[in-house]
Amino acid sequence: MGPERIICLTEEPTEMLYLLGEEKRIVGISVYTERPAKAKEEKTKVSAFISGNLKKITALEPDLVIGFSDIQSQLAKDLVERGLNVLIFNQRSISEILSNMQMLGNLVGQAEKAKTLIEEWKNQIFLWKKENESKIHKPKVFFQEWDEPIITGIQWVSEAIELAGGIDTFSHLKDRKLARDRIIVADEVREANPDVYVGSWCGKAMDWDWVRNKPEWQNVTAIQKNKIFEMDPSIILQPGPALFLDGIPKLKEIFSSI
Repeated sequence: MGPERIICLTEEPTEMLYLLGEEKRIVGISVYTERPAKAKEEKTKVSAFISGNLKKITALEPDLVIGFSDIQSQLAKDLVERGLNVLIFNQRSISEILSNMQMLGNLVGQAEKAKTLIEEWKNQIFLWKKENESKIHKPKVFFQEWDEPIITGIQWVSEAIELAGGIDTFSHLKDRKLARDRIIVADEVREANPDVYVGSWCGKAMDWDWVRNKPEWQNVTAIQKNKIFEMDPSIILQPGPALFLDGIPKLKEIFSSI
């Protein structure tokens, strides 16, 4: 039932299919896939994020290619023009992430198993919200997902910060779907004066010296108190299971140290 030869252009459908026990359907993955670790050993790598090896992808004869984000629109177009079935998700919020994971389960005949996983995550979200009701102090958090220009967190990251017991200092930008609409300047961080800095620079390691020595930030509480943290993009910038399994718990761990 459903597609038998799936290519995943991003990590989150790969992780979800493994959780559903349907990894046998996957014939190709992104080179950036980290979860689960065995996927890197078992599956053929066919794409980066923006680009893909069209010859390699078509040779695998997929009956469905799954991607994420408007950023992959050109790659999707190239694949459609080659006669392939392409499904591009464009989730931004936690509710959309959960909905898309259910759609993926439905596609491979695992609707009930997907529903069970999602209910577990929803129950955990409820517990996190209840826990936050009794918190008196909630740290102000600046989350940075790119350095030049400075880009603050996408909607699900902002929501994750709140679920973990923090306050996103740029939550007013969370509904802006495109990264270019979440660009800020260093002075805005100084004015927000966050208690915590969390960096997860999509596609590259965070430059600690860049963060610590930013001239405009020298009087910011997070910098002065050295409350600077880096998160693995695979658990916070991937809109899938990793966010609930490790991303939000990691944020909670960070905030508990403040």
